[in-house]
Amino acid sequence: MEKLRNLGLALEQCTIGNAVRLKAEKNGDKTFLRFEGKSFSYREAHELSNRLAHALADIGLRKGQHVAFLMDNKPEILWLYFAAAKLGAVCVPVNTAAKGELLVYYLTQSDSVMLIADVGLASRFATVEAQCPNIRKAVILDEKGRLDPALAGSLACEVHDYQDLIGNSSTGMPQVEVNYYDLAFLLYTSGTTGPSKGNMEPHAMMIRGSADHVEYFGYQPDDVLYTCLPLFHGNALNTCAVPALLADATLVVSRRFSARAFWDEVRAEGVTQFNLLGAMANIIRSQPPSERDRDNKVRMCMMVPVPDFAAEFEQRFGLKITSVYALTDFGGVTFLGPTHPPEKWKSAGQPREGVTIAILDDCDRSVPAGTPGEICVRSDIPWMAAQGYYKMPDATVQARRNLWFHTGDRGLLDEDGFLYFVDRKKDAIRRRGENISSYEIEQILLRHPAVEDVAAYAVNSEMSEDEVMVSIVCRSGQSLEPAEVIRFCQENMAYFMVPRYVEFVPLLPRTMTEKVEKYKLKQAAQPRLKQIWDREAAGIVVNRHTN
Repeated sequence: MEKLRNLGLALEQCTIGNAVRLKAEKNGDKTFLRFEGKSFSYREAHELSNRLAHALADIGLRKGQHVAFLMDNKPEILWLYFAAAKLGAVCVPVNTAAKGELLVYYLTQSDSVMLIADVGLASRFATVEAQCPNIRKAVILDEKGRLDPALAGSLACEVHDYQDLIGNSSTGMPQVEVNYYDLAFLLYTSGTTGPSKGNMEPHAMMIRGSADHVEYFGYQPDDVLYTCLPLFHGNALNTCAVPALLADATLVVSRRFSARAFWDEVRAEGVTQFNLLGAMANIIRSQPPSERDRDNKVRMCMMVPVPDFAAEFEQRFGLKITSVYALTDFGGVTFLGPTHPPEKWKSAGQPREGVTIAILDDCDRSVPAGTPGEICVRSDIPWMAAQGYYKMPDATVQARRNLWFHTGDRGLLDEDGFLYFVDRKKDAIRRRGENISSYEIEQILLRHPAVEDVAAYAVNSEMSEDEVMVSIVCRSGQSLEPAEVIRFCQENMAYFMVPRYVEFVPLLPRTMTEKVEKYKLKQAAQPRLKQIWDREAAGIVVNRHTN
């Protein structure tokens, strides 16, 4: 696989603090980050994070301790990440939607001893503080200025105002020995089938993985990378923010995704690269065509996974679609770069250097090229992958059995070694002896001009086997009849894939990283199947002879 750049990073150099320092020395006053009209240079990013590191050390944060973050997108979250990393502390980003028992779980399971939170989110902690005795200190950030003493007084732990920390006069690099193999982050995966797992990610994994994005995609110093995805998640952090730093490029951060404001912001900021996850691509594509669609500087858009309408999207907006296969539980696996053959556009690309992929059956035996199975991976280079699940040894061993990390995803490798994603293993549907890809059903239905978003998933029928159900969001001003959905499916997919149950919803439940929470859809649908439109009850026959 061709690298378009070579950053020449030795393994021993791969710490977050070292990367920030080196880039500040190289780029000085060049703009590193822009946010809502404010600009910060590489030098400022280094000095601000140094000040914060000294201040955090002054209030007791030490190497190896875990510090939780409950913050929305803003520059300060990056400065604080950098600061904690320079001290050798471990960052624990918490989904800002967490509250109650879930927030308690994150704070206690991670063994965090300090919480850094936005003022608007600190009240969530106040309601559960008694259940989090290890949180002995809190840093609260109020973007409007000084922290209200009343809020500080409402917490039992020791409270510090971010404004006091940023005023620290020490701008030199903290004198703490931080190694490439030290733990930098605990990144939690969503717990849809069990408790959320904290993935242990060392400095080398984060720096080397981000460097691969720069090298394989060819990001240049004049690039402007944009993210509106949450910085508590690995995509925004490891495929956008840190790559921008390593590429000597400029990072633009937005608070959140807005379809209406997206292109205006991309144009105004001169963005050349952005990432889209899940429904984001569908939503942008569903916007009415405009004569300004190609009025942008974007070179590349990374989509995960690559949708069937990729070619249409490229042509409409004048850009090149790239992709990856990566997991928080492991790290980067493959890259589909701008130089790969056009006929491979549906794939996730080829393995990155040092990563081996195997497609295995349920007994961990290899299957032939072109045959679907579980995607299993391993790294041949030390410290380049996540080091397991924090305080979950049994789950760690199970996921890494037989010397392979088992992703829980189904895919295949073609004869040229390109990886093709088929489905989430837990989302696969087994109906009357046939394995059905919910992803394929969704991609086909997204071709219908009235469909904006869709989720396909299994429900249990009266025969106790899987039946296919789809929840559909129609485009604004358009509508569909269930029978029309079935006709469209019959014309475009195998008979055994055609959904039995069809429901129209105003929106799909999603995580903040745009993953559909199918378990919520299934939980809501299963008890009321008799009230949901059913093609069998409607007398529509679907079999191999009617298709």
